[in-house]
Amino acid sequence: MYLADYHVHSTCSPDGHQTMAQAAEAAVRQGLRELCITDHVDTIHWGTLAPRDDFDWEESRRQFHEAQALWGDRITLRRGAELGEAQLSFDRADRLLAGEELDFVIGSVHLSGKKFANMDLYYIEKGSEAYYDSVIDSYLDDVLALARWGRFQVLGHLTLPLRYINEQHGEHMTFRRHMDRVEEIFRTIIPQGVGIECNTNRGNEPLPGEEILRLYRSLGGEIITLGSDAHRPEDVGCFIRQRQELLRTCGFRHFTTFERGRPQFQAL
Repeated sequence: MYLADYHVHSTCSPDGHQTMAQAAEAAVRQGLRELCITDHVDTIHWGTLAPRDDFDWEESRRQFHEAQALWGDRITLRRGAELGEAQLSFDRADRLLAGEELDFVIGSVHLSGKKFANMDLYYIEKGSEAYYDSVIDSYLDDVLALARWGRFQVLGHLTLPLRYINEQHGEHMTFRRHMDRVEEIFRTIIPQGVGIECNTNRGNEPLPGEEILRLYRSLGGEIITLGSDAHRPEDVGCFIRQRQELLRTCGFRHFTTFERGRPQFQAL
């Protein structure tokens, strides 16, 4: 079994609590063969909507080289990024990534969209199903805009609102009433050669879950990565094995790793 974690944050992310070397050590201990560090490279400053035009690539390269020196003989390490909120400014997103030789980029939306003044999804309030559905619709407007731009390898944690609605508020919402929108997103990215992520959500409900994974596969989607979204060493590789089994159940025969932006298909 080839094990790879393609969504991991280091201290180069504002919410990261591990160096890249610590993440690599944790990955080796978990039996992973490959690890991609995907720190937050956002078009806005953390916790605000203020435009951001820089990222500390020098520190990112330093940490990556340190991790390579310590652990590169025991695991394949890849340089990636989680490009956040590109939908707010595609030009700014291009500038943030310009000149960096990355293996992999996740395109992610963490905001609730224009209808909710781009509130961070973390701050979804407890409310009615109609309120939750309205947030999801607004969020999916931004995801579709990001999908049409398509300058990344996979779309990250597609059902992210459920992390906050269900885990923080004890609800049982699904995307079932939004499947037409999800299908439109898939029909947009698949012809572009852009895939999706199965985010293991550190052992909670995967993002997305089985119903949406099956839809993606039925539409011809093949490019899919697995990522723990780990911010601490103890979460690196979390539920990667179990989500490989989920992918098999949904009809996938391979998952995807990347080298210099090119997909590499690994047997499940």
